[in-house]
Parts: sequence; C-alpha cells; structure tokens
Amino acid sequence: MMKRMIGFLMLLVLLVGCANPLVEERPYNGMMNPRMENRNSMMNPRTENRNGMMNPQDGNRNTHMTLNNVGPLEASKGLNALKIPEVLEKATDSEYDYEITAQIGSTEFFEGIQTETFGYNGDLLGPTVRLRKGETVQVKINNELDVPTTVHWHGLEIPGDADGGPSHLISPGESKVVTLKANQPSATLWYHPHPHGNTGEQVYKGLGGMLYIDDSDADEAIYPNEYGINDFPLIFQDRQYDENSQLNYNQVMNFDGTIGNISLVNGTIDPVLTVDEPLIRLRMLNASNAREYTFRLSNGATFKQIASDGSRLIQPVEMKEIILTPSERVEVLVDLSEVDLNETVAITDEFGNTLLPIERAFNSQETKEIPEMVSEEIFLSEEEKQLPVTKEIELFGRMNMVTINGRKFDPNRIDLRQEQGVTEVWEIYNRPDMMGGMTHPFHIHGTQFKVISRDGIEVSPNEQGLKDSVLVESGERVKLLVSFPEKGVFPFHCHILEHEDNGMMGLIEVY
Repeated sequence: MMKRMIGFLMLLVLLVGCANPLVEERPYNGMMNPRMENRNSMMNPRTENRNGMMNPQDGNRNTHMTLNNVGPLEASKGLNALKIPEVLEKATDSEYDYEITAQIGSTEFFEGIQTETFGYNGDLLGPTVRLRKGETVQVKINNELDVPTTVHWHGLEIPGDADGGPSHLISPGESKVVTLKANQPSATLWYHPHPHGNTGEQVYKGLGGMLYIDDSDADEAIYPNEYGINDFPLIFQDRQYDENSQLNYNQVMNFDGTIGNISLVNGTIDPVLTVDEPLIRLRMLNASNAREYTFRLSNGATFKQIASDGSRLIQPVEMKEIILTPSERVEVLVDLSEVDLNETVAITDEFGNTLLPIERAFNSQETKEIPEMVSEEIFLSEEEKQLPVTKEIELFGRMNMVTINGRKFDPNRIDLRQEQGVTEVWEIYNRPDMMGGMTHPFHIHGTQFKVISRDGIEVSPNEQGLKDSVLVESGERVKLLVSFPEKGVFPFHCHILEHEDNGMMGLIEVY
C-alpha cells in the first residue's frame, strides 16, 4: 500500500510539472495584435461567468469575484466630470524640488457617504509629476499613513537605492529624500507604493499617480500636449465596496488578484470627459490590482497608438482595440472630427460597457490631420535579434503558491546578476499548471526593455516601443532585450499585486 501511495504521489508531481496538453498554441495569423487572438477560457480564465453580477449601488456591494469569475464593470452613467489630477508644483525656498506625502483621507464616491481612502498630497491618488528629459530633482517623501510604505517610480531608469522597491520602507511619521534623474525618452510613467506584503491593499485604497517625462524635442510639440485640454491622463481602476460603501480590502482580497465591479477613472465614479478640440491625446494607465482591460471606442472607430510604456513607437499604429494588463500604459490619439455631432462616443471595455463617455463641446467638424512622425530608427537590429538567451525566468502557480524559478521572494537573496550597460536576452516562460494556468504581467524595475518575440514570432507594431511591463500568457515564451543603465538591486515580478505580495518576485543585482 505504501509503495502504491508513493507511486501515486510521484505521478501527481510529474503531471503538475508538465505543460498542460489542453493549452493550445497561439498561432499568429497576421492580425494587428496577436494578444487579441485565441482568448478562450482555458488560455484566459478571466473571460468566464460574465453575467449575474449584483449592482453595488443597490446595497449588494460585496459580491466576490476572482480571476476565474470576472464580471463586467458597471457602465458609467456620465454623471460626474472626470477629475484631472493637478500637476505637482515645485517647492520654493527648500532643499528639495518636490514633496509627496502619503496620507489617509476620505472620498465621497456615493452621495452623502464618506469612504476612507489613501492618497498622495490629498485624499485619493496623487498629482501628476512632470520631469524634463535630462532633469535631476530631489523629492521628499513623507509617510503619514499608519503603516510603512514606499514610493516606487515605475518605469524610471534610476539607481536601485532610489527606485522605491520593497527594501526602501519609510516608517509612519518618517520622511526620505530621493534623487530622480529623467535620463530617458519622453514617456508616460507612474508612481505607486511597493511595500512587500501590503502593496495590493495600499494601491487598492488609492495610492498612485502619473509621472511624465517631457521632451523638448520639436517632434513632441506636434502631438496634442496641453495638459487637461487636449492631453489627458486616464487612470483606470476597478473597485468593490462593502455594505458600508467602504474599500474593505480584507473582505474582497483574493490571492489570485483582487477584482472589482465598479469602474473608476482618475478616481471618478460615473465619469464623463468633455473635450473642446477634435484631436485628443489619451495617456491610458491600467492601475488595477489584477483586472485586464480591452479598450475600444463605442462607435467602432479606429484610433492611433503613438507610444508604449516607455517611449513613442517608431510610427503611429492604427488600432481598433488595445489590451492593457496591470501597470501597462499606452498613449493614443483619437480624432473626433469625423464623428457625427449627434453620435455618442465613449471608451468601452470588451463587454461593450461604457467606461468613459466623451462629450464634445465644439461644433466644428473640421478634420485635424494626425501627424505620422515616422522614425528612421530600426526597432531591433539583426544583431539584437540573434543574441542568445542568457537569463531564463519561469513564472508558475496560483494563489499563494506562486513562484519565479521555483522560489518565493527573499529580500536577502540575489537571484540574478547583470553588468551595467550590457545587453542580455531574457526569456520569460509562463509554465501552465493542471488547470491550464493564467496570464502574468511581468515587470522589471530600473529598465525599459524591448520585446523581441512571442513564441518565436516577431511582436506586432504596437509593441515595438520601450516597455517595462509585458503580458505573458499561459504556456507562452516571451523574449526581452534587457539592459540596465544604472547600478543597484532591482526587483522583477508579476504585477498582479496579490501575486507580488505572495512572493512572485525576485531580485537582480546590477554591478
């Protein structure tokens, strides 16, 4: 009997360690974005059981959802003007340039009810930080929360001791001054907390903000660039409220990613964006803990993507939908000049639910030509394409059993080493489990990388820009071209925040 039991256990281990034969290969068929193909329930469990969700504004706010049971977000009723985060002003007569304070506040999401929230320099979210390319600034960070926190400058290529990762905790009541240098191309980045084991809750309660790098290059001026006029930051998040209209993270938290059924854009429920010009630039950030978005226009029109996480694309790419996993950003141009003035336009999700209605405050239908701005640069050289893989990363598991290369995060362990300025190829493999596996958004601190290929196939044009986060489907192998411009110790991890908190993270030392 004992021999049979041992044999059964050995067989079970082998089955768990093998790729699931039910997971299909994802053939590329020439579509604009291969990430949009073959999104069946085995490859992406997030698309099941979309019906039967309760209305949180009818008092049933605590319906529990998981990544295997993702319901649609409630459609925006367009009742509230979209809040545009203020731009952080420089400090005067001070030893530092900017000051950011993490604090406890309250926000009225529902009429007459105050919800406890976290914010930077305010009750919810934070101001937009704008740095000029090549600029060096000092930022003072204050922690007025009742728990330790950090501020991670997501996408900024800075030394490890300024990155704001899990080893850089700031205790309640304490402050820290960091030096930031924007030595990289113009981009839409962001900042958020990164305390190990508590990142999910702090982001969920409201900590996060946009970080722009502005370029004085004349090319940049060709695109809409008047902040809040024709150039809009859009922070997309989903939340669930309890029976008291509070953000009760412990009640809704799920180890495989916390999902909500109410949509927030820039912290606004039922938002509407009113625009005065026909050509607008939207800087879109998925700042949700785990939800993946598929963004479309309600009238089926196309738009042009001009930038990825960390840089502009070589040329604008015409798109009908864009998929963003947690922490990814894009910049898109939307031309409203050819839309009938009586036609409703909105940003929707894959279910057709309106996330952000767009109202036009102009009467003219004058066509505004979108500049092509085709670069003469080559995204990947032949030499870069032929570089051998030098680092292999295996993502595996679910719930609190998630690992990278078979190990959980240890703040005292260096998992990888790479020389400063030396380019290497990382292959990220998302190993399926017996249930088919799940997608993981993979993020590396301290670098902007290039995505070389997905399962050996060259990536689509809209991914041919610098990135710091990349979606890796179950069973997929993604190759990245990675170089670190600064020295230090940097985390790499899954950006489903609960996976990150559960240990799906490693450390690389750049020497």
